[in-house]
Amino acid sequence: MPIEICDLSLSYRERPVLHRIFLKIPEGRFSVLLGPNGSGKSTLLKAMAGQLPSPAGAVRLFGRNLSEVPVRERARLVGYLPQSHHPVFPFTVEEIVLTGRASYVFSQPGQADRRKAEEAMETAGLTDLRRRPYTELSGGERQLVLLARLLAQDSPVLLLDEPVSHLDLANTARLLAMVRRLTQAGRTVLAVLHEPNSAFLYGNHFFFLKNGTLQQPPHPDRPWDGGFISGLYGVPLEVVPFQGKAFLTPGLF
Repeated sequence: MPIEICDLSLSYRERPVLHRIFLKIPEGRFSVLLGPNGSGKSTLLKAMAGQLPSPAGAVRLFGRNLSEVPVRERARLVGYLPQSHHPVFPFTVEEIVLTGRASYVFSQPGQADRRKAEEAMETAGLTDLRRRPYTELSGGERQLVLLARLLAQDSPVLLLDEPVSHLDLANTARLLAMVRRLTQAGRTVLAVLHEPNSAFLYGNHFFFLKNGTLQQPPHPDRPWDGGFISGLYGVPLEVVPFQGKAFLTPGLF
């Protein structure tokens, strides 16, 4: 199991954020974490990525406690895309993507590292932007650069926190389709998404979080059915069947 969480609880300044989380991320699947704002989704992803102090409970990475996996080895196993990134120095796109090879480099990037970076930029559609300063890119372009950096990292597990938050409709579709192809090639992905329709269209495994607690749909193979998603978000939704899944539209007009 790539990532397994056992009885994980976490608080910020005595305020409970996550409560007794148990979950297993299935290998080679595009898993999606859904839930309303403030439900603890980003916190849960950070805990899986080792970005938070040791919480109560256990996070296991390929059967080992995450805290016992050295940082360099962890970077080779798990790639983490945070919700936001604020650039400071005007590195080029190519230089940013090449930093994804840091866990493999001891002095200077070699030919194999540059080849991985080149492949990642090509996959993300960034080849024409390779010489552009990262600081001059749009928010959507920066998001694609950060994803390319993860691809260059070549980790079998990717944790993506709102990867399409700055993307337009076309780039959202391209990125999610690309992520799905990565899982078809053997990668394991867990992404936090805000928009259930995109999640159900591209994802194939789903987790639901509300008020720091995992929620179980009454029909796990059809989580969009009935009133489950309406209850999750606290808003009436209409379900429109589509290709064995469904589109959801707000019932408030």
